[in-house]
Amino acid sequence: MTDDTDTPATDGGTDTEGADSLALDPWGSSTVSDYRKLFEEFGIESFEDVLADVPNPHYLMRRAIIFGHRDYRRVLEAMRDDEPFAALSGFMPTGDPHIGHKMVFDEIIWHQEQGGDATALIADLEAHSARGLSWAEIDEHARDYLLSLLALGFDPEEGTLYRQSEDREVQDLAFELGIEANFSEFQSIYGFDGETDVSHMQSVVTQMADILGPQLDEPKPTVVPVGPDQDPHVRFARDLAARTRYFGVTEAYASFEVASDAERAVLRDAYERLSERAPEGATIRCLHAAQLLEGGLDAVEWEDPAPLDDAADGEGAEATVLPKLNNAGMEPLRPRVRFLDRNATEEAFEALIDAVAGEKRVFEGHVDSFDMDRAAAEALAREVEVDHGGYGFVPPSGIYHRFMTGLTGGKMSSSVPASHISLLDDPETGYEKVKAATTGGRQSAEEQRELGGEPDDCPVYELYAYLLAADDDAFAERVYEECREGERLCGDCKEQAAELMREFLAEHQEKRAEVEELLAETDIKLESPRRR
Repeated sequence: MTDDTDTPATDGGTDTEGADSLALDPWGSSTVSDYRKLFEEFGIESFEDVLADVPNPHYLMRRAIIFGHRDYRRVLEAMRDDEPFAALSGFMPTGDPHIGHKMVFDEIIWHQEQGGDATALIADLEAHSARGLSWAEIDEHARDYLLSLLALGFDPEEGTLYRQSEDREVQDLAFELGIEANFSEFQSIYGFDGETDVSHMQSVVTQMADILGPQLDEPKPTVVPVGPDQDPHVRFARDLAARTRYFGVTEAYASFEVASDAERAVLRDAYERLSERAPEGATIRCLHAAQLLEGGLDAVEWEDPAPLDDAADGEGAEATVLPKLNNAGMEPLRPRVRFLDRNATEEAFEALIDAVAGEKRVFEGHVDSFDMDRAAAEALAREVEVDHGGYGFVPPSGIYHRFMTGLTGGKMSSSVPASHISLLDDPETGYEKVKAATTGGRQSAEEQRELGGEPDDCPVYELYAYLLAADDDAFAERVYEECREGERLCGDCKEQAAELMREFLAEHQEKRAEVEELLAETDIKLESPRRR
């Protein structure tokens, strides 16, 4: 969820200690100096790979400010097919909402405009437990976040607003999810230790319930727009979603169970290779696959294949699956979809067996279907689960935006007022902060004209790209090119940016005043009964 503490710099910002460690800490201030490393180390995918499939992409997407995603394709498929999907993000009210938060506000609103069920929550339990804020302080900041969200275009009649402390349904779900979590995971994912408050750990499980909560009424793809420092929450929520499921669905090729996707890939490859070589009318058997793995296609005995004398030598997936094939002997090797019993009640498992049409094989812990494809099997498993009291959660997705560099260079920090612009700043204050900002310019105007500026290392250019150019890509590109070519000097550039910032803040605060009544009409409680 979105924090209000020190915000890491973009990859064009100043390097700081620990910048390359890539320890993604939802409550810390580590920086990301190379976003590409996130693809390699954490499995985040490039957003560029899915951009062409996004309808009416937001300018944050078009400008690669949203740089990565985790499993966003399932959300885009629902969007394309006019099926239900949801978007959710939370805000920890530890200070004023600022222009960094506006990115997340905009992403939630954009998904709402695309037809998604949009949810924005106030992470007040997290603020109280992790940051030690009083409930009075939380109330004040929460109201400011909600007013800015509504002023930017969030529709409360079509979307959902709530506070963690006031939503009993979320708290109940958090309790159930906590059964699936253990302390060793909190240690490995978040670095918690014996000094960590229990309430802090509880707030994490509450955030898992926040992320999965939009699916309580109906399982559906759900995206969480955040900075990459919040990815641990997305990954943990995906794990918990899987653990609560009644059934797992995988591909399989024989009655025995495999230990990994790598073993499954070995079986898939063996079946495909044998299918190309098999004599007409021949049945492909497990022993054929064992002989293939041991000696290649030329070693396969299509008639009366003999078991291997030793099928346990070697390393890797081939070596571990080989004895399983050997032990299965003459059993046919056939592709099928497998339903695994994970947490199903006896009644639900029996209902699944009855629901699987066509040829099937029923085992103690799984059911194999030979006539269904993977997508149909997953839909059936989810339907049976929900019909029998399960959640049927779809693994949540994430999209990740770059962090804004502080106006003074380095990190944007709520504790350094000059480094950020609050959405509550007086327009004149916003103007002065931009005028005083660090730039990516050269030492002199002459050098700037000769060598050009460095917009990729300029906090002021980021203001244009992230906020001030709004939906006008041509304007953002023109500012970039004029700076790089030396046609735009820093003084004039900052003056234009400062004027635009003053206009934005004045307009935004006028809209905030207009939505005061709209906020009062929502069900969200603005004053907590808790006092400490």
